[in-house]
Amino acid sequence: MGEGLYPPVGHPASLHPMTSPHLTASPRPLLGSLHPRRPSRRPQESAGNQGWRVSAPTHCGPFPTQVPSPSFPGTPSSPASTSLGKKTRKLVPPAGQQPHLVSEGDRVLRKDTVSELQACLQRARELGARVQALKATGQQEDAGQSSTAESEGCPSESCTPEVPAYQRFHVLAQLGLPGLALPYKYQVLAEMFRSMDMVVSMLHNRTEAVTFIKVKQGVQTMLHRRFEERNVGQIKTVYPGSYHLRQERNIPSFKDGVKRTDYQLTIEPLLDQESGGTATKLSASWLLRRRHIFSQNLVARVREHHKAFLATLKPPLEVPDDLLTRWHPRFNVDEVSDIEPAELPQPPATEQLATAQELLSRARNLMSPRMERALSNLALRTAQPSSPGSPSPALPPTSPAAPSALKGVSQALLDRIRAKEAQKQLAQMTRRPEQEQRLERLERLPELARVLRSIFVSERKPALPMEVACTKMVGSYRAPMSTGDMEEHLQLLAELLPDWLSLHRVRNDTYVKLDKAADLAGLTARLTRLAHTEQSL
Repeated sequence: MGEGLYPPVGHPASLHPMTSPHLTASPRPLLGSLHPRRPSRRPQESAGNQGWRVSAPTHCGPFPTQVPSPSFPGTPSSPASTSLGKKTRKLVPPAGQQPHLVSEGDRVLRKDTVSELQACLQRARELGARVQALKATGQQEDAGQSSTAESEGCPSESCTPEVPAYQRFHVLAQLGLPGLALPYKYQVLAEMFRSMDMVVSMLHNRTEAVTFIKVKQGVQTMLHRRFEERNVGQIKTVYPGSYHLRQERNIPSFKDGVKRTDYQLTIEPLLDQESGGTATKLSASWLLRRRHIFSQNLVARVREHHKAFLATLKPPLEVPDDLLTRWHPRFNVDEVSDIEPAELPQPPATEQLATAQELLSRARNLMSPRMERALSNLALRTAQPSSPGSPSPALPPTSPAAPSALKGVSQALLDRIRAKEAQKQLAQMTRRPEQEQRLERLERLPELARVLRSIFVSERKPALPMEVACTKMVGSYRAPMSTGDMEEHLQLLAELLPDWLSLHRVRNDTYVKLDKAADLAGLTARLTRLAHTEQSL
């Protein structure tokens, strides 16, 4: 009758460690051992194995033959702990063996785990110490750089650029011939004035009240930039006769945050008065005239900074305003100081309660005695004179460092070199745009002469039409150029070297004839000397 409760020999349930007769003191039913959710507890071993317990199985199938390698032996929920538990269950001896072997294996596993944890902890400490050392080294280097900058007379705040590079070097990236270029911030202010004038003209021509809120919204929509009252003050500084500004109220604004009784900054354009006494409309011709006046005022401001810069040179230079066509090469236009905004009219001061004493005198009859005492104490504390702030220390003036590389050079030689350089810079600043364009063509002529000779050699013809020669030279020259510009270069080349290159007019076409037997190296040397001679004039 008891035999029916056990599975037959060879059945998978008979291989289960919990159903083996060596580990169980009493027979167990098969259904109870295979229950997946409520495993039955195993009674304690005999007296020889007291204190030994085997945990309930976590699955119903047989144990795996291979134990997966642990990823981190210190984590309880990692696969390492599961594999250790499986190893422990596999190391449980049969009923006839002593249990001390299992405890020794468990101790060995625990010792390995503790040693690995200690090694990981030691490595983490070493990495933390290295990070702290690197941080300390970086701080020392930063401190050394800041002290070096201060010792050289350049504060750290002024040495670090605050504006992006496309603003600091805006003039260097401009296209076309060099001239009296404006700084980037001045050009932005000129665009603001143009947009503001357009918005004001539309509102003024409709006989509508021109307020700063309306102008601000229109200018920001056109430029996609912030437009504040400070920019209006800068425009007033540059062009004082542009607008008449005043504070008015009772102007409908249709804004949630602006009441009708609030004061608003109104803008009125200043125009000539007609004979009838009514103001003229702000037409397109007026807009162009005012824009031209504003740009001329900006150029005049940059001229003042340029004059101050020329006065600091050794020797100092002085260039008349009517002859100045470009700035000094060492004059950094984008570092010109910003325009100080003019004072705008402010709304009239209204009576406001600024101190607790004024509030107490006004609302003495509307408060409780306790609140009155608290306000009295607060008024006494605020009436005490505050300690004057300590004045900010004045920065010592930075003296320019003496040039140590010029030690031992005679002063007369230095004066001659500086005078020659000043003469060259003066000629460069007073050069006309036509002269600048001619110099650029002269610099290209040596290379164009080599290209033209190679075209004649490859074509094997004594003469070529001007159109064909220009087209082939445009395709062979390294820089992009139009056929019209190339024709002007060839005419200049024929003017400077008439014995080598000649132009012949035959009916409606112009032919180019070249002397192939001439020395090309000598011709290019002549062209280079001519370019240097005209550049020094």
